[in-house]
Amino acid sequence: MSEEKKPKAAKAPKTEAAEVTAETQAPVATAEVAAPAAATEAAPKAPKAPKAKAKKEAAAAPVVEAPKENFSLDPNAIEPVKIIKAKGSKNVHNGIANILATFNNTIVTITDLNGSVIGWSSAGKVGFKGSRKSTAYAAQMVAQDACRQAMGHGLKEVEVRVKGPGAGRESAVRALQAIGLDITIIRDVTPVPHNGCRPPKQRRV
Repeated sequence: MSEEKKPKAAKAPKTEAAEVTAETQAPVATAEVAAPAAATEAAPKAPKAPKAKAKKEAAAAPVVEAPKENFSLDPNAIEPVKIIKAKGSKNVHNGIANILATFNNTIVTITDLNGSVIGWSSAGKVGFKGSRKSTAYAAQMVAQDACRQAMGHGLKEVEVRVKGPGAGRESAVRALQAIGLDITIIRDVTPVPHNGCRPPKQRRV
């Protein structure tokens, strides 16, 4: 009996001590629970702002695109050409622009008033091949290239003579005007037969 009472008496203080420790630890535990809760409430707020800023900065960053080629036939859309003065510049202010527009090619030759060539270009020289040589865009580039050479000699005014039925007739003249040359006259010099030559005999199939 005495042996059974002793553990009971010993157990009572242990329970009291356990209750005391539980009471003392309870506020600490609640404080620890409250502290991480407050930390979790405050912690996500801080990183959210930089993420939003980073997204805004990424959205506001300008996107650099590669330069695109200009395929429009609008004379105002032609880019300005860099004019380099020729070494043996002839100081020619007035000249003649001969535009030969065939079904397969476009050739632009710019001469002075005496007929001496001061600049020329063709679709093949500019870099076009095959069926692209006869396009209006090729004629625009050809006229631009020929004008750059002629303006290096001081050309300002030009008389245009157009020959042939090709697609580059109008676009070449527009390119001459857009580059900055003053066009005085546009003349069509396409040769037209007036019953001069005998036509070839009819083809037999």
